[in-house]
Amino acid sequence: MEATAFLKGMGLGGGLIVAIGSQNAYLLRQALKREYVLTCIAICIVCDIALIGAGVAGMGELISGAPALLFWIKLAGAGFLFWYGLRAARSAFNPGVMAADGDKPAASRHAVIAAMLAFSLLNPHVYLDTVVLLGSIGGQQIGDGRIYFALGAMAASIIWFSSLGFGARFLIPIFANPRAWQILDGVIAVVMWVLAVSLFL
Repeated sequence: MEATAFLKGMGLGGGLIVAIGSQNAYLLRQALKREYVLTCIAICIVCDIALIGAGVAGMGELISGAPALLFWIKLAGAGFLFWYGLRAARSAFNPGVMAADGDKPAASRHAVIAAMLAFSLLNPHVYLDTVVLLGSIGGQQIGDGRIYFALGAMAASIIWFSSLGFGARFLIPIFANPRAWQILDGVIAVVMWVLAVSLFL
């Protein structure tokens, strides 16, 4: 039970994080320029862990106090997962490439921290993904399953941001090819749709 919840949290958390977005693009640019990489990775991870924990804890209490909401939460979660999968599928047919601009002068540490916090916390999709979606599904886990689900999602966040930040120089030749993003987005779409169906199974 615990292992299943952990893997479900890791799978869903990973699927939501590994999409081309402003946060990932900025972290990648900083990693390629080798400017305050560890600081950027730490900000991304800490923000994600805090939001995931708050989402799972809050939604868990809400569901426990009002079990009748479970169906509607499942319905909303499945709808969002289907939409997210559709967006990933569409991206697979119109791939983007994350490019870093290495020609600009180095920014100050304070400017980088402010920018990374903005990319991490001022994007509405961050709250939809972590607090609403992960919180809703994590809150449905039984007993300690909620904790393991949250830990799985947090582990996915730690692995992804660390890999992207420290491994950027090895990843960029691969993901400079739009075909690589097509494959990745296709996999994400399938994962999202499978999880959407699993909510009702």
